[in-house]
Amino acid sequence: MLAKVQKWGNSQGVRIPRIFLEELHVSVGDEVEVVAKAGEITIKPSRKIRGRYRLRDLAAKMPDDYLPQEEDWGKPDGREVW
Repeated sequence: MLAKVQKWGNSQGVRIPRIFLEELHVSVGDEVEVVAKAGEITIKPSRKIRGRYRLRDLAAKMPDDYLPQEEDWGKPDGREVW
């Protein structure tokens, strides 16, 4: 596929078709890694973990027989409605 480098304000950019973004599971606002090497530009999804843990890794540590339970937070202490 051919695309044009276009000027956007003081920057330049290339539009990425939605079908490519969907295939790579990238959404507007997600970080991507841009690498220029040997005369080529490569754009790929960032695999950087933003926080300290990945939800996927934490959920994998849960026992298979885990059943969530309702917590008793006590009586309302104001105008809360339960």
